[in-house]
Amino acid sequence: MKVVVIQGPNLNLLGSREPNIYGGMKMEDIHSQMKVVAEQNSIEIEFFQSNLEGELVDRIQECIGDADGIIINPAAYTHSSIAIRDAIAAANLPVIEVHISNLARREEFRQKSMIEPFTAGKISGFGPVGYHLAMVAMIQIFEQIKVAKAARENAPKEN
Repeated sequence: MKVVVIQGPNLNLLGSREPNIYGGMKMEDIHSQMKVVAEQNSIEIEFFQSNLEGELVDRIQECIGDADGIIINPAAYTHSSIAIRDAIAAANLPVIEVHISNLARREEFRQKSMIEPFTAGKISGFGPVGYHLAMVAMIQIFEQIKVAKAARENAPKEN
């Protein structure tokens, strides 16, 4: 199984950008922790970050046929990008949306997610731990998919 972690604009500045909101952990440290969880569960993991909307859309589309799930923090594009929303809908993969800050406590314009209707779920407000929670959730989704597939394969055949 393969998970692609997609990070949106300004997340490359984690650790120095508004630490009162986003904490002091760097994106690379978050990715290192996610990699450990992936390795412990025999999951291939790949990381991508861009400040450009089109590059995020391209990476989502590249996941079609190449990945089994996406963990994404679209950052500011969460609230405005129909293009990212459409790419996620077209990918037809399990997607978990992650936000370091609690969007419900932020400005009103940050409280609406364009992609949420096309995700398996959203994790918001747990700081960098949210990425770990997303990994645990994705592992559970993969297990549910395996169980469902096994049940279909073992179901009695109709004549």
